Order: sequence, then C-alpha cells, then structure tokens
Amino acid sequence: MNIYGIRKLTLLDYPDKTACTLFTGGCNFRCPFCHNASLVQNRCEPMDIGALRAFLLKRRGLLDGVCVTGGEPLMHGEIGGLLAEIKALGYAVKLDTNGAYPDKLQELIGQQLIDYVAMDVKSSPAGYARAVGLHDIDISPVNESIKLLIGGAVDYEFRTTAVKGLHTPEDFTAIGDWIAGAKRYFLQNYADSGDILGAAADGAAADGAAADGAAADGAAANFAPFGRLELEQFLASVAPRVKFAALRGID
Repeated sequence: MNIYGIRKLTLLDYPDKTACTLFTGGCNFRCPFCHNASLVQNRCEPMDIGALRAFLLKRRGLLDGVCVTGGEPLMHGEIGGLLAEIKALGYAVKLDTNGAYPDKLQELIGQQLIDYVAMDVKSSPAGYARAVGLHDIDISPVNESIKLLIGGAVDYEFRTTAVKGLHTPEDFTAIGDWIAGAKRYFLQNYADSGDILGAAADGAAADGAAADGAAADGAAANFAPFGRLELEQFLASVAPRVKFAALRGID
C-alpha cells in the first residue's frame, strides 16, 4: 500500500514512546475541518517503499514505535501486511482511526498487530453527519468501535478536535455520555493548516467542479479555534464520565 509521507521523529504522537509517523492516503469521511486535505483526496506523491523499509531498519533500537495515521488507514486492504512488517522489526504500533471499520479493527487487534489506538470521536451522535461531511452517514460502526475499545481489547484513547462554527457545548455533554467509562479522552483545538478540506471543497464548488463528496456545510472560512476557557468548559462536560481527560496541544 502507498505511504504518502513520514514524520521521522515524534515525541507527541505516541504516548510515552519515541516514534515516527507514517501517513496513508484516502478517507471515507469528508470532515470539512480536516487539516490533511491533500492526503484525503490522494493529491500527494507516494513514498518509495524501499526507502521506507530502509529507514525503519536503520532506526531499530532508536525508535520505540511507529504511528500509522491518514487519511483513514483501515480503509486499505493491505494495512495488515504493513503493520505485520512493522511489528516484525520490533516496533510497537499505534493506529489512528475514525472508527468506521470496527471489524477490521477487531481483526488486527486479534492478530496482535496494534498496541495502541487513537480514535477520533468527531462530534455528538446528533452532530456526526455535519462533522464528517456526509449527510447520510450510519454511525453504528463508529459506535461498535467505541464499544470495542472501551471493552479493553487494546490500549487506547478517544479524542475530539473542537471547531468553532461546528461544535456546541451540548455536543460535548453528549460525547461524554457516549464514551462513558472510557480510559482516556483528549480535546484538541482546531487549527488552520493551510490544507483544510472544507476550503478545498469550497474552491472546487466555485470552479463548478465536484467537491469529492465533501459537504459544503460550515465552510472552512467560517471555522475558528475556541478560546482556552471555552475548551476547559467543554472538557468539564466530558471529564466526569471518563477515567482521564485533558486538553492536548493547548498553550
């Protein structure tokens, strides 16, 4: 499978481990606030797999783990082979996922190919369609993934990116109810990376082109980060329902 980029060193992506991060392309969601539009729309050049293997071989003993993110890694049929190669080199594996593929997630966990899962909870159940840019989404697979992780099959965290113009205080109260009993929850703030999917969709629409399935609701131009006090209030809505909750990446 294609890898579209690598962050050669991260001290943040994998809790308590020194790691690198690999980026897969493509996604089944069209979250208008997504900061990796080029990856989601497969507009990046893939890496040379031989160079990637050489890098991972060279870093054995120096890196503890490998994070696999996207895009959505689980949409690729070859993901199991990639994770198996990484595990065979002695690395711990962290997988980022949107939770849309619970059967694949369970299969890979059962094969002991994943050591840690970070799952995005995009919004409350009522707000999910707008948050993921798909009006007709069935969130039952997301719910299955939440239950699988809370069940303790693998170490994990849930996380939400808070976006002003998209999320409300009520969304976070509902998220707390949805993931009640979870081990870890992190709240992140929206940031404009310069490669926001909603902006790309708006531009395509303006040109009279198809927006690659993206919903135009809540254009990126109307999105903004929340203030710290607002984020702390949102977190306070979730914290009593989970074992650990914190803000992440907030100065």
